[in-house]
Amino acid sequence: MPPKLADSSSVHASSAVTIRNLRIKRGRTVVFDGLNLEIPRGQITGLLGPSGCGKTTLMRAVVGVQKIQGGTVEVLGQPAGTRALRRLVSYDTQAASVYDDLTVRQNLEYFARIVGADREETERVAQEVGLSSHMRSLVVHLSGGQRSRVSLAVTLLGEPELIVLDEPTVGLDPTLRQELWMLFRSLAESGITVLVTSHVMDEASRCDRLLLLRNGSIIADTTPTGLLEDTGTDNPDAAFLALITRSEGPSDQPHGKHAAQQEPS
Repeated sequence: MPPKLADSSSVHASSAVTIRNLRIKRGRTVVFDGLNLEIPRGQITGLLGPSGCGKTTLMRAVVGVQKIQGGTVEVLGQPAGTRALRRLVSYDTQAASVYDDLTVRQNLEYFARIVGADREETERVAQEVGLSSHMRSLVVHLSGGQRSRVSLAVTLLGEPELIVLDEPTVGLDPTLRQELWMLFRSLAESGITVLVTSHVMDEASRCDRLLLLRNGSIIADTTPTGLLEDTGTDNPDAAFLALITRSEGPSDQPHGKHAAQQEPS
């Protein structure tokens, strides 16, 4: 599935997402205070960290539905949330965003019309997420994992350049998780940028690049191999714990003036 081309600024941009001096508050809590990062095109970038570290808030900023108090978020060469990005950016939220009173097929056909996708694509995405045998089933009768797969299938409709997935494998069995990661890899190899969050550290090895987030700060921007080499550990869980210890310093006190402030992930 080749990516749809946007205007020249999108085509020639070196990064899919560029964030500069991002400031976000949730109520009286400062979530991000001057966050900077870039997400390369055509790769799987994993945003990992514990619940409450700011992953979902950052995702919402990237897709343009999060109010920000300062800084800029540029996506595919344009400000996040602009009309031109509506068919170029897909977002799969933690909660399945589908209609319970419609069948799987009806959901997919409805959203295909919204994004301007061919009707035939509904069969393709259903097969990719393992739902071909459930096309006539009402979503309300599906399991939680199956409902999440319907939502993921909707995200794959059309020809997005950037796919944002918020913990897409939660609640899924190991076999399906493996199949979905193979799908994410094929998307990246076709030139699509995949940004995926997880709090399951063993999924880190499946990404091209890793952003490890803790208490609103990026504590590592690396690769799976670089993560293990830098920490001298042999698994992602141990590596993340080592980075936390390093970031907090010898006093065992939270690192940074906002380290104690968290928000729901």
